[in-house]
Amino acid sequence: MAPLVAVVGRPNVGKSTFVNRITGHDDAIVHEMRGVTRDRSYHKADWNGHEFRLIDTGGIEITTDDDFQASIKAQALESTNESDVIIFLVDGKCGIQSDDEEVANILRKSNKPIMLVVNKMDNPNNVDDIWEFYNLGLGEPYAVSSIHGHGTGDLLDDLVEKFEPTVAVEDDSIKIAIIGRPNAGKSSLTNCLTGKNRSIVSDVAGTTRDSIDTIVERNGQNYTIVDTAGLRKKSAIDEDVEYYSFVRAVRAIDRSDVAVLVIDSTLGLTDQDQRVAGMAAERGCALVIVLNKWDLAEDKEKIREHLNDRMEFVGYATVVNTVALTGKKVQNVWDAIDGAYENYCKKISTNKLNNWLTQIKETGYTVTRGKQILRMKYLTQTGIQPPKFTFFVNHPSLVNDTFERFLENRMRETFDLSGTPVTFRFKSKS
Repeated sequence: MAPLVAVVGRPNVGKSTFVNRITGHDDAIVHEMRGVTRDRSYHKADWNGHEFRLIDTGGIEITTDDDFQASIKAQALESTNESDVIIFLVDGKCGIQSDDEEVANILRKSNKPIMLVVNKMDNPNNVDDIWEFYNLGLGEPYAVSSIHGHGTGDLLDDLVEKFEPTVAVEDDSIKIAIIGRPNAGKSSLTNCLTGKNRSIVSDVAGTTRDSIDTIVERNGQNYTIVDTAGLRKKSAIDEDVEYYSFVRAVRAIDRSDVAVLVIDSTLGLTDQDQRVAGMAAERGCALVIVLNKWDLAEDKEKIREHLNDRMEFVGYATVVNTVALTGKKVQNVWDAIDGAYENYCKKISTNKLNNWLTQIKETGYTVTRGKQILRMKYLTQTGIQPPKFTFFVNHPSLVNDTFERFLENRMRETFDLSGTPVTFRFKSKS
């Protein structure tokens, strides 16, 4: 694993802006509203060939009325426990605050290397303003400007010297995105799957704002589980922060192998659940549908009927029911993920495919247009993740959606492709 660097401090000192400056990306949500970052989130970075990961954390406030602060503080402090180096970020414009002193007292007990970084030093000629921060007792402060980049090079030179030598390993983990509407139970399910209180769980919709990666090892296989912000209809997104959360959730789906769509069984299937499933289908990842809060569902049969009718376009998805809050039947989710991923990577021999094609042709069902008749000559698999199949035919333009659905349904009856979409291509036999 790459070295971990925790970035901690009060709210609004510029932690997420700092993380984006160091990584060179805009993955961490930045907004002038305090408390935007709640969970801890992980971001890859590199400096002069040294790879490491930054942990962006929620702002720590010792005295506050924020309902989430206890969880935010716990998440931030947990990041310091697992990190190799701690960057304590303070605001150079407003000087030392009481919360800075309290956080410094906590960090001194960690026995980890600590780098005191004074942010918002946008004018390099005013570096003398940092000297008061010596009073925090954390050594020499570094003056940086996360917005302009001043001082970050010297900081990173010293940072990478603190890393222990590491051996690079290939990332062979299965990427899993936990997706769904706000408050469907995504974070509870993530915590069950990871065995850690990795995401803040609350009954307030929209608690998760960043997409959060957690690496889990199970039965010798690594999994990267991404808990995403709840996806709403774009027209319902009225906050900048929520919009950026939406963008990051879509990015998480883009890089996932398996999407786990969490549906709140107490509310039943909604239009937004269909839209979220559509996003996963469009991006070609395997799909598992989790009917969460199953113990509280009133009409279970009706829910399943609606699922079959309104989710027919992702009828290949594996469906399981759970109670994520208590962990009931979460093992079934693991089984569904493993099965979907196995089929997502499935390879079917050309001999078996063409034996199946012979049976299809013997039914006599085909497509015609005027005097043209579609004749299928040969079939082969041309890709995986998801499985891709190429049909060699005489007139590719004759193939319509109805005939393609017919072929997919017949193929799924013969080969186990549950949990994964498939892609068909029709090519001239010449």
